[in-house]
Amino acid sequence: MSEELTIDDAATRWVPGDRTGKPLLVLLHGYGADEHDLIGLAPYLPADIAVASVAAPLAPPFPMPGRSWYPIEGLNGRRPEDVTVAARAFLRWLDVAAADASSVALLGFSQGAAVALQTLRLAPERLGAVVALSGYATPGDLPGDEALRELRPSVFWGRGSADDVIPEALITHTSLWLPDHSTLSGRVYTGLTHSISEEELGDVHQFLALWLEGIAGE
Repeated sequence: MSEELTIDDAATRWVPGDRTGKPLLVLLHGYGADEHDLIGLAPYLPADIAVASVAAPLAPPFPMPGRSWYPIEGLNGRRPEDVTVAARAFLRWLDVAAADASSVALLGFSQGAAVALQTLRLAPERLGAVVALSGYATPGDLPGDEALRELRPSVFWGRGSADDVIPEALITHTSLWLPDHSTLSGRVYTGLTHSISEEELGDVHQFLALWLEGIAGE
């Protein structure tokens, strides 16, 4: 995969409303979806925040629709270096999009969750919180990992007990890595497949409300 990806800012969807100086939540969709996929979560999110949904920079192989953050097909699928390339592209987009934001949090689903967590590893000082749904932390070491153990940023990790999309080895790695590198809130939802439930969204709302309370108290 190319070492330089670009996110199409023209494809970004914003929830309507004034966003200057507000906390910003960025939504990162999963494999085969696009910037329209997660925007429907807006009614379940805390009020008075700016919300953007970005389009991943790659197109998956035909006939798969939508967009992808990194390749997952073939023997080299889910390569850690490809996740890092996607996260660096996202950070370049964030340089411009979050210029007026008072704080930034990420909410990613599946591939988007992996990229959100990788972004946190690359630039923990840029993010106030990360919500990772039905995703995983990428294996391998990055230079900032030791600093994460000291910073312990807030992360919510939610997944379904019936989710068979993410390989078990990655779930095991994440269950060990996140408690060691973050202040972790998380839950496994009984019977949930590779999807998002209203019960999970209630927990996400509560987690993000705590993020906002932390900003207000600074």
